[in-house]
Amino acid sequence: MSPVEVAERPGPGASPAALYLDLLKRCLTRFDFDPDLAPIVPGTPLKRRLWAQVATLLGRRDIVAFRRAPYESWRRQEGRDWPISAETMVGLRRLDNLQACIESVVGDSVPGDVLEAGVWRGGAAILMRAVLASLQETGRTVWVADSFQGLPKPKDEHLADRDDLHWSQPFLAVSQDEVKQNFTRYGMLDRQVRFLAGWFSDTLADAPIERLAVLRVDCDMYGSTIDVLSALYPKVSIGGYAIVDDYGEIPNCRAAVDDYRAQHHITEPIRWIDGSGIFWRRQS
Repeated sequence: MSPVEVAERPGPGASPAALYLDLLKRCLTRFDFDPDLAPIVPGTPLKRRLWAQVATLLGRRDIVAFRRAPYESWRRQEGRDWPISAETMVGLRRLDNLQACIESVVGDSVPGDVLEAGVWRGGAAILMRAVLASLQETGRTVWVADSFQGLPKPKDEHLADRDDLHWSQPFLAVSQDEVKQNFTRYGMLDRQVRFLAGWFSDTLADAPIERLAVLRVDCDMYGSTIDVLSALYPKVSIGGYAIVDDYGEIPNCRAAVDDYRAQHHITEPIRWIDGSGIFWRRQS
């Protein structure tokens, strides 16, 4: 399967590996598990600021508030909702693409490790490790990069992030211990998994990574996205993939990608995964 194609769900006649990975993706996204709760995300900057104060006060009492939200399978397929209990919110289609990109670089012997920057509860990175295991690929590391304390407050030099309030969402702050527990729950925590904890501006430039075959960027903010691309895109091998979450939904993220590509004369065509995620294959 090409990474740009939409995968059909495997049927009973599929290989054990295909059935396993499909079941794993359904579990990681809680696809068709029919939850009825979702995080509260106000729609305007003013409401977000007010809610951030309320959420902080509730958090001091170990209280987390959610809203009732009827489950819609198409939203979960395309990563358009925030599942309350899933290990990832990126949806089935973006997980299908991630699997296909890893299978592509392994099949084509493209050198390098795989990395996700911005992992939340670790679901996409867990799939990365599972795909490598299904291919019996033992020579590549899965890098799990995150602050493990949520998103940073906007920096003055990044005007696009000026009103960004992702930092105020406690739902986005997941500890490294919790992510490791999620890897363990699926039997995917081993020596091929390495964690990079800290703000991207502090950790990625000096990270002990030689080459990457797949770079997945899920940072939401302009500054964080630029930090990741600046530090890691030069390490993506020819024939490797860059995948960016939220390009179609978060203007800050889109601006960072467009600016980086323009500044570094990256002309490989962007391909859409769904209405939000994109990827391209490095050719030069």
